Amino acid sequence: MTLTQEKTLAAQVRPDFPILHQQVNGKPLVYLDNAATSQKPLVVLDALRDYYERDNANVHRGVHTLSSRATDAYEGARDKIAKFVNAASRQEIVFTRNASEAINLVAYAWGSTLKQGDEIILSVMEHHSNLIPWQMVAQRTGAVLKFVEPNANEEFNLEQYKALISNKTRLVSILHVSNTLGYINPVAEITAIAHHYGARVLVDACQSVPHMPVDVQAMDCDWLVASGHKMCGPTGVGFLYGKLDLLRSMPPFLGGGEMIADVFLDHATYADLPHKFEAGTPAIGEAIALGAAVDYLSSLGMDKIHAYEEQLTAYLFQQLQQIPELRIYGPRPTLEGKGRAALAAFTAGEVHPHDLSTILDEAGVAIRAGHHCTQPLHRYLKVQSTARASLYFYNTQAEIDVFIAALREAVDFFASIFG
Repeated sequence: MTLTQEKTLAAQVRPDFPILHQQVNGKPLVYLDNAATSQKPLVVLDALRDYYERDNANVHRGVHTLSSRATDAYEGARDKIAKFVNAASRQEIVFTRNASEAINLVAYAWGSTLKQGDEIILSVMEHHSNLIPWQMVAQRTGAVLKFVEPNANEEFNLEQYKALISNKTRLVSILHVSNTLGYINPVAEITAIAHHYGARVLVDACQSVPHMPVDVQAMDCDWLVASGHKMCGPTGVGFLYGKLDLLRSMPPFLGGGEMIADVFLDHATYADLPHKFEAGTPAIGEAIALGAAVDYLSSLGMDKIHAYEEQLTAYLFQQLQQIPELRIYGPRPTLEGKGRAALAAFTAGEVHPHDLSTILDEAGVAIRAGHHCTQPLHRYLKVQSTARASLYFYNTQAEIDVFIAALREAVDFFASIFG
């Protein structure tokens, strides 16, 4: 489909996002920081408000009407997420505060099985949330961390990965989509290779689940994590997918109420999945609202969202490449926008990305500047920080035009200063 045909998707959904209809510094808001967090449609805001206005009660613990309604909605959200990622069972979905907590859960509950000399393979492009927990595991257990570097095209180096993996490898923990390079990793192939050596695989899908169809069974990963606030849901909620038998074999992450079966003064038995990993009162309203976000995305169709974003990506790169001062990181998309995510991290010569972001903000354009929680990758690229524009399905070609015009002005302004 052409961008003109697919543009109707943004036209269709923009009325659903009240935050987009405002001015910033006297200019219409152009929100291009979606890799950091997405905006929320009215149905999500309504779901959150409705829970607190009508059904506010604790889940699983009461037989009164409000508790029953809250429990049904909370567990209903779990069903929606299980279907959304094609989990084999609803028990394979564990609610967490965010993707970082989900990774820490696996690092603590499963990572304790590692021993001296076991190997963990990560990539240099990992988000800090998929790096620091494994550093901590390595410090506790004596496991060894190994890293796949980007190749010459700034993509995941599959050949190096094949050379690194061995019978000592116990875990491969890898992102699906790089939030800096925009590369879409071949996770199904990465997983198949890992399983050949008996290793487990965790996939950080924070930048893929909101943007494209994700099927955990087809991927065959052992765990997958995602964050609600990046997929039109509220902050404070995310989820862990894990294969049922694997989750059952793992000890609890946190102790307290809700995760127990029977408690005695000197010992306790634990609840079945998924509640074994959901200690204490959960983020009930946020989980329910995340279920509403999943309904919303499903109603649009993840295939349609992905197709539209590919067209936006193609247009974004066509325009960015017209500014010769820019250095864009990661592989280039095809003319149809395929091959990478709908984001672009870049630098403009000696101009600090924070200065670029500040000037763009004056034009009403919101982009990200910094290391994007990928400091090791930035060091590998020999750059301290980058500017990043990231798109979502409610963005338009016209917004890209506003961004590019403001970026050109900013680059020209600094060129006049630097001479």
